Parts: sequence; C-alpha cells; structure tokens
Amino acid sequence: MELFFEQLINGVALGSLYALFGLGFGIVFATLGILNAAQGTYASWAAIVALAAAEQYKLPFIPAVLTGVVAAGVIALLVDQIAFQPLRKRGKDMLGALITSIACWIILDSLAGTATGHNSLSFPRGTYPSTMYHLGSIPLPAMQIITIAAMVAVTVALHVLIRHSRFGAAMRAVGWDQTAASLGGVNPRHVVVITAFIAGATSGLAGVLGGITTQNVSFMLGEGLMLKGFAAVVVGGYDDVRGTAVAGVALGVLEVMTAQYLSSGLRDGITYALLLGFLLLRPRGLFGSLNFSRA
Repeated sequence: MELFFEQLINGVALGSLYALFGLGFGIVFATLGILNAAQGTYASWAAIVALAAAEQYKLPFIPAVLTGVVAAGVIALLVDQIAFQPLRKRGKDMLGALITSIACWIILDSLAGTATGHNSLSFPRGTYPSTMYHLGSIPLPAMQIITIAAMVAVTVALHVLIRHSRFGAAMRAVGWDQTAASLGGVNPRHVVVITAFIAGATSGLAGVLGGITTQNVSFMLGEGLMLKGFAAVVVGGYDDVRGTAVAGVALGVLEVMTAQYLSSGLRDGITYALLLGFLLLRPRGLFGSLNFSRA
C-alpha cells in the first residue's frame, strides 16, 4: 500500500506538468482558434533560459524560474504577432495556421537544439530546492510539492481570470467571434496579445519545472509535454481550465500506475487510447462545450 501511495503522488506530480502545459495550449486553441504545434518549443526555451539564468547569471530559484517563464511568454507573443497575425488579417483558416505553426516549431526547435548543442543539460545542485519531505514513510521531494502547488495556483488564477473578470469576458467574446467582439467594444488585438503571452508563459512554467524534475533540459523537452498536454485538453474539454487540470492529473496517475502494475511499454498506449476514445465518443471532453464562450 505504501508503494501505491508513493506512485500516486508521483502520478499527480507528473500529471501536474501535463496540466500546466495543457492550460496554455487550450487557451490558445479556445481563444485564438489555433492548434499551435509550436507550443512545445515554448516549454523547451523556458527551461533553457531558466537554466542559463541559474547557472551563468547565478539567479536564485524563483527569479530564474520567472525569467524562463517570461521568456516563453515573449517568444509566444512574437510568434503570434509575426506568424499568426498576418493570417488573421487575411482571414486564413485553421489549416493555414496549423501549417504556419509547424514551420515555427521547426525553426524554434532547431534554434533550441543549437543553443543546447543538441545535448541534454541539467540544473546544477543548489540551484533548485532539493529537500526531501515525508508524509509518514512516503517521500515527498520539494520539487513535486512545488509542481503540484504551481498547477493548482495557475488553474485557480486562470479560472478566476477567464470566468470572473472583464478581460475574461473579452477573451470569451474573441473566442466566439472577433468581429462581433470588436463591435461590442472589445479590442481583439489587445486580447490576442495578452492571451498569447499568458499561454506561452503557462506552458513555459511546465517546461521549467519539468526540466528541473527530470533533470533533462533539451530541445526535445517540450515535445513530450506537447502530446500529453494536448491529450489533457481533449479529455478535459477545450473551454474549461478546471477540466484540463483534472484530466492532466488523471493522465499522469494513469501513466504511472500502468507502468508500475502492468507494463512500462503500455503507459503511452493507454493514454492515447483514452485520447482516441474521447475524440470519437465525447469530442467536447469531460467538462467542455467546444467553445470558450459557451461554458
């Protein structure tokens, strides 16, 4: 039973990373209508920048993390304004945006590979909290606690922002119809800019925490988060951040328990079988309605 609870906590911590990434990915899709294949590179770049801040510039843990998060938000904003804004002006459809996002993904991925020398780097000891706590006899690494707490805090903050603020109402209006939102007094460009930054920063936080937890900072870091984050969004629902958080945690627990009690070779297969099932049987997810503004 002790092993079960230990693995349960491991699953919740892993799922919290999926949930964090999925939150950013889902906001982009629901508000901007973009299935952004480049989202994973924001996580990779956030971890790379945070590592440089901690290792080369000797920044403490929290400032280093924030530096990586802000860098991811800025990259996401630049990509949106340089690559996606011209498409919006020309009225291009989702396919055009997807192709553009793939091009951005390849470019950013190549640059990240060059920045890391195509190697897997790690945060030096002492640049992040490494204290081991215990819940009875169950070990609780400090980074697991931080990751879970960060996911909960970001989920609550985004839920309040989206559902209980004027800006959130503007986000939902833009997600429904940018032209109608503009006629209603909303500045769609302003909403898009802020949303792109928030989405990039949120996924970037997942990248930094994931890079520290796994001790793997590389240009490939974001790809795993991208696939699992997408699954969390689909299973939870595109228009409810709470659903994405719950689904992300559930996927993490499912993966860890599958690896522990069945086979490690099945962990990804079961996740994607679940994803396929939801796409076929309940495409709006557990909590969603397929549009941000309809919840």
